[in-house]
Amino acid sequence: MDQWNDLEPWWREELVADPAYESVVTPLLLEVLDAPPDARLLDLGCGDGRVMRALVADGLKVVGVELVPALARTALTHGPVVVGRRPEELPFRSASFDGAYLVLVLEHVEDHHGVFERVARVVRPGGSLSLVINHPVWTAPGSTPITDDDGEVLWRPGGYFDRQGFTEVPAGDDTVVFFHRTTASLLNSAASAGWALEVMEERPHHELDDQGGIPRLLACRWR
Repeated sequence: MDQWNDLEPWWREELVADPAYESVVTPLLLEVLDAPPDARLLDLGCGDGRVMRALVADGLKVVGVELVPALARTALTHGPVVVGRRPEELPFRSASFDGAYLVLVLEHVEDHHGVFERVARVVRPGGSLSLVINHPVWTAPGSTPITDDDGEVLWRPGGYFDRQGFTEVPAGDDTVVFFHRTTASLLNSAASAGWALEVMEERPHHELDDQGGIPRLLACRWR
């Protein structure tokens, strides 16, 4: 948690400079979300509330959970926010939400299975869990684009099948950790926590045309 407090200024600056949240990430979540108009949703890792803002504008009721108090205070302009101590801890009654979602959060949580289990507790039977993450192909240790002699951009998979792998990405004067798990590990973990997959979507990089054949984002909805 202390690291994310330290990274808060960098995070805000990155989002201001990157239009992907508005143009790609939030629309991808809305594509898979499928929430009824009166749904009460839980936003896990809500940040400054930019995704909350879009959903509240559509008439949904959203409660945020955020580790960084400064970001939580900003998100409060869009709805109630709880400041958590750990991303997998959810201080809510069982079956108190119609659905939950995580946007570019799960890849920063080491215990992804614990997240699936705890969200299953606070979401009512028949409720949904929606997810947008950096694609596991991208988070694999040592994975990177490479260009061959003909100028074609390919992808080096690195340690895609490493079960305990992670990647550290520079973030200002610090680094951000992306915990890697294969797509199979992600889906199997959700299934073992009681989630049934309804839809999965993949997207390429939103800015780089020469990487149009390389997955960059993964989105899912479970019931």
